[in-house]
Amino acid sequence: MGNGNVLYIKNGKIFTENQIIMNGSLLIENGKIKEIYPENEQPTKITGQVTTIDAQHRNIIPGFIDGHIHGANGADVMDATETALDTMAAVLPKEGTTSFLATTITQSPENIENALVNVANYENKPGQAEVIGVHLEGPFIEKSKKGAQPLKYIMEPNIEQFNKWQALSGNNIKTITLAPEHDTDGSFISYLQKSGVNVSAGHTGTDFAGMKKAISYGVRQVTHLCNAMTGIHHRDIGVVGAALQLEELRAELIADGIHVSLEMLQLIYDNMGSERLILITDAMRAKCLQPGNYELGGQPVKVTNDRAVLDDGTLAGSILKMVQGAQNMLQLRDVTIEEVIKMAASNPAKQLQVYDHKGSIAVGKDADLLLVDDKLTIEMTICRGMAAYREE
Repeated sequence: MGNGNVLYIKNGKIFTENQIIMNGSLLIENGKIKEIYPENEQPTKITGQVTTIDAQHRNIIPGFIDGHIHGANGADVMDATETALDTMAAVLPKEGTTSFLATTITQSPENIENALVNVANYENKPGQAEVIGVHLEGPFIEKSKKGAQPLKYIMEPNIEQFNKWQALSGNNIKTITLAPEHDTDGSFISYLQKSGVNVSAGHTGTDFAGMKKAISYGVRQVTHLCNAMTGIHHRDIGVVGAALQLEELRAELIADGIHVSLEMLQLIYDNMGSERLILITDAMRAKCLQPGNYELGGQPVKVTNDRAVLDDGTLAGSILKMVQGAQNMLQLRDVTIEEVIKMAASNPAKQLQVYDHKGSIAVGKDADLLLVDDKLTIEMTICRGMAAYREE
């Protein structure tokens, strides 16, 4: 939306921060929500070039925020090219994602640095999903819980190394996944937390007591809950139990029914509710492509019609689309569209400290919007006031 361009969406069921407005309208100027009109009210006069969209009583909900995604449609953040980020940003609105964290993987310092510099130099394009920062996944993780992270590049926590990377990224590292047990005195975690980074425990072998300690240092999130961490045992409820029990933590969740079974998704939801869950895809470059042979972090990955695995069968990221994860959650007992909005939009925005301009429908916020039916089928995606996807 250039200056003077106005978008007017009418006849929508608008899910705002605190209520649902039937037959509401939205006035959008310069990519921001300017006004929200209640039932059947309309602006008296709109100046400028107006594009009107009739929502035909469909749901208007906030765009999804994917805080953990490596790639899509043949591109990967580690390709470290503008084209790779463009490819991701162009395809993600089809699945409802309007902003995301470009996620790196454990790799050689040079490769990580190239990816970070690439994000620092990247300019977001109108009508595409917005790169809102970096999720540094690894390399400060536990080898025995590496999952699909390449073993040979795993290293111990190092403040100097991190500072160098944060500078190269243009201060864009918003989330870091690390194994808290490798930061024995908590100095690394508390340093990160004080500098405003969202510290997430993942690829970790720590126990429940270790997680309580990690929280005292500043860990506030768990990376892809249940995957690459200690599970619930009746004598030690591990990292998974910590996420369920400790209110300080939010947890990422890959809701594909493969990384975490549907029964476990229900168990997690029953214990955590919608306030502390964050839906992610953890998708790799094969998402949106045909089954075949691909790579992740320099390792060969075989992709079938529903999953991505390394040679030894280890799950290697996912090919999940955000909307599929949202729809899977909507199938669970007690989950409504309002709950899905929290898990896919509001919670990630709050966790990443962008809730002042993302994550909900409110006057003054970015116009990142989805038109969806009651089953969350996406009919239209609007990124910062511009139509980015329309259902064929």
